Amino acid sequence: MAAAGFRVVVPDQRGYNLSSKPAGVAAYALTALVSDVIAIADQLGQEKIFLVGHDWGAAVAWSTALMHPQRLGKLGILNVPHPSVMRKFIETRLRQMLRSWYIFFFQLPWLPEALFSAFHFRVGSRSLLRSSRPGTFSAEDLAQYHAAWSQPGALTSMIHWYRALFRLRATFPDRIVHVPTRILWGERDAFLLGEMAPESLRYCADAELFTFANAGHWLQHEEPARVSELLIEFFHK
Repeated sequence: MAAAGFRVVVPDQRGYNLSSKPAGVAAYALTALVSDVIAIADQLGQEKIFLVGHDWGAAVAWSTALMHPQRLGKLGILNVPHPSVMRKFIETRLRQMLRSWYIFFFQLPWLPEALFSAFHFRVGSRSLLRSSRPGTFSAEDLAQYHAAWSQPGALTSMIHWYRALFRLRATFPDRIVHVPTRILWGERDAFLLGEMAPESLRYCADAELFTFANAGHWLQHEEPARVSELLIEFFHK
């Protein structure tokens, strides 16, 4: 994307890797996470930005579009549904509840951190490998994840994102996203039901969906060239 002429900013979000790790669950409420996005745009002197997110980054991107639509030119989403769709499915669909079991487990104190860090982050590594196409994550990739997870305070901060999701629910003035949106979705997602992708279009005033039949949740790792191509084309429109 940088080669296509865009200035690309890829921050470690708060609590992750080398970013600051404020104490307490409240520091990881969606309002705080969204404020980080706006602060970065302000620091760069950008009144409007194109925002792209995957997984938790996509949840923050959706929320930024709902809370600060005037600051976004376009929105790119990878394999995470609109917040209203996610909430509805996790509360009413048993299949999605079962796939999201870890979100409930992460509400426990200290035990998730202990399990995740055991045997040199074996749980995290196996999750990445088992939920992706063979060859998606190399040994070097996993070593970089291990280094990020090993940062002091990182595991608790990362899990606080999930704790804050349950304890500090965000409210939006309007559930409809009015920013032009392109959703990219790997149909073999092991964590999120594919039917949430088209359902998310109902909560957008101007959106389109592109699906990948042979990719899963780690879409940008499995189909990097096509993902970049679709985002570049969208942003150049």
